Order: sequence, then C-alpha cells, then structure tokens
Amino acid sequence: MEEDIKKSVLKSGTSIVGIVCKDGVVIAGDRRATAGSIVMTKKTFKVIQINDYLVTAGTGVAADIDLSQRVIAAELKLKELRTRRRPTIKESASLIGMMIYRNIRTPSMIPSIVGLLVAGVNEDGSTKLYTIEPAGGVYPVEDYDANFGSGMPYILGLLERQYKKGMSIKEGVELAKECIKSAIERDTGSGNGIDVFTVTKDGVKHVVSEEVVPNYTQK
Repeated sequence: MEEDIKKSVLKSGTSIVGIVCKDGVVIAGDRRATAGSIVMTKKTFKVIQINDYLVTAGTGVAADIDLSQRVIAAELKLKELRTRRRPTIKESASLIGMMIYRNIRTPSMIPSIVGLLVAGVNEDGSTKLYTIEPAGGVYPVEDYDANFGSGMPYILGLLERQYKKGMSIKEGVELAKECIKSAIERDTGSGNGIDVFTVTKDGVKHVVSEEVVPNYTQK
C-alpha cells in the first residue's frame, strides 16, 4: 500500500537552474509535473517569487514544494516583524534550510522531499545564490547549480562547457533558457514551459515566460 501511494504521488521531475552573473543571478525552471510515467500537469510553476527580494526554484514532490514556498513567505515576513529589519539572503537561506532539515526528519508515510535554489538581493544591492539540498544542507553557489532535479545531468553538462565567469545578466538569461531546453529534450520529467527570473540590485523580475508546445511536421 505504501509503495502504491509513493508511485502515485505527484512529483516535479524538474529541471531548475541558477546562474551567477557579474551583475546578478538568473534562476529558471520548467513546468511539468508527473505521477510515475504520466504527465499530470503542464502548468506547474517551479520558480516562484517569494517577496520583492527573494525567489526560489524547487524540485521534489509537487505538493511539498508548493507548501514549502508558502511557508517560506510567511516565515520570512514573521522574522522581519520580529527583528524589525529585512533578513539578509544568507539568513533567509539558513532559515529555509532549517525548515527542510526538520521536514525530512519528521516521521511520515511519505516524507517531505524538497530541494531548492534560493536567489535574492540584499538591501545593499548585492545578490546571492544558495542551493538547499533535500536533506537541508545550505551551500552558497559561486557559479551555477541545478540542485537534484531529474534534468540536472543535462544542465550541468551544458554549463560545464558554456558558462563563463563574469557573464552578463543578458547572457545568463539566454544560457538558462538553453539549459532548460536541453533538459526538456532528454528528460521525460521535464517540459511544457520555461520561466526565467533575474535578481539584480533593481529587484526580482520575471523576464521569460514561454510555453513549450509540440511541433508536428509532415514529411
């Protein structure tokens, strides 16, 4: 019974990517969610703007990602109210990491499995990218990361060859799109759309929102 439940759980097979640029951070993801081998939804948005200074991209169980992102928004607002100041991106990532750590260690028939990329801009205009593994570990990213999504091998393979230190945000956006497209070509858990956000001293912006549809041709 437990095995049957696990197989039918809606999962975000997922391709997500975060890229550090000289003038900010680019973060992107696809839109497909699956249950086993079935595509259940083509409009699951993996990259979510949490507030005016933070954006996250998630991989794992779709319901857990959605709940985590809602709780993150609430917890950060509470922290801001308690301390009477906006938390730094490092503080935000640490708080999120503790939440993930606690969730996976709570006894449950289906444990919470969520991996996150967290990008944000501090009040001084500096930008940061963190990866939070499904076990709760928090690691700063100096170049790029794809967390533990099913499209990760294809994305990292592309980035190993095409990422350049000090690239511009504009170049980062195009590279992020290519990363998601490459993963969609080979990973059955990824597809149906591309969303790209930029994080700069000017804040968080949703710069790409594309639907990927089949293109049938006659031969």
